[in-house]
Amino acid sequence: MVDRYVDADGLAISLAGGVLSLRLDDPRKRNAMTDASLRGMVDALELAQNDEDVRAVLLTGAGRDFCSGFDIVARNAGGDARPRTGAIQRRLPSQAHRLIPQLCELQVPVVSGVSGYAVGVGMQLALASDFVIADRTATFWEPFVARGMTPDSGATWLAVRAVGPLRARRLLMLGERLSAEVAEAWGIVHEVADDGEAETKARELATRLAAGPTVALGLTRNLINSAADARLRDQLDSEALALELSSRSPDFREGLRAFVEKREPTFEGR
Repeated sequence: MVDRYVDADGLAISLAGGVLSLRLDDPRKRNAMTDASLRGMVDALELAQNDEDVRAVLLTGAGRDFCSGFDIVARNAGGDARPRTGAIQRRLPSQAHRLIPQLCELQVPVVSGVSGYAVGVGMQLALASDFVIADRTATFWEPFVARGMTPDSGATWLAVRAVGPLRARRLLMLGERLSAEVAEAWGIVHEVADDGEAETKARELATRLAAGPTVALGLTRNLINSAADARLRDQLDSEALALELSSRSPDFREGLRAFVEKREPTFEGR
């Protein structure tokens, strides 16, 4: 365990080989997120944004499931002690509505390894990732309307960008559940793995990305994530700035040397 990253209740955190691993760790509740685990993930990602030892992020869940959503039963188990009106609207900006922008804006690649349920905020974690490896047990589900609720944690923004408005309606208004194979066909899943292999393959991919040119990968990630909202001219300006920055990095110089010397480059993430 790296000292600056501290486990939270329901969340195991480790940093090794440039990969920051965030593992939801409450398999008895299918890794449903709580205030504590959500806050722990937010805090870890805030540290990671300014930690040059972090070159990729890996999201996984302990046991048979990735994340079954937010534990709203525990949240509302306070008997008669109900929060005052407006509590949800006040709370979300500092919790799930802080977590998803952090993941989308992080300047290193994010990989999710999904088995079992990826529900609600669990599906949003996957949609906010660059790559999702899912095994054949995976089920992606947005159950909000089935619970009489409207979506949160960026579901409407992420789903529309991932699969388009028509399929987003099927997910968010009809509550369709997606298997790993259908999610792959829809462009949500990068690779379908054999049962029990999602985390292993996701870690392999995260390790591969962590060994890449971190500056170029991070800037490319930001360009891709901003493209849907940008005008062409604005995106070209952003590409020019990103190229200016990446071409001044030591990894760029290593890439050129490796090309000239006809060998594989050894990137240091600088």
